[in-house]
Amino acid sequence: PRVELAWAMKAHQHAQVYFNLISSVDPKFLNLTKVDDQIYSEFRKTFRDLKIDVLDPEDLKSEPAKEKWRPFCLRFEGVVEDFNYGTLLRLDCRKDYTEENTIFGE
Repeated sequence: PRVELAWAMKAHQHAQVYFNLISSVDPKFLNLTKVDDQIYSEFRKTFRDLKIDVLDPEDLKSEPAKEKWRPFCLRFEGVVEDFNYGTLLRLDCRKDYTEENTIFGE
């Protein structure tokens, strides 16, 4: 439980920083890593039909989803620092981070 709480706290801190960034900079000029374009390209190849404006938790947490997400994340081991950290995601991108609109993706 303590480890999970520490991860959740760190994810919350990261979410605040990134939310502030994406809220203050035009996204077309924002790069969070040196390989953002590569990550997005690989993401779209792997998850062609994934709707990203409003996420379905099943697309992230179900066993079939995890079978796709694990190999995708492992592609960036050694490329992206903390490539396998959990993150807080807004289920609906038009809404703020709230308890109802947030999911912890691991």
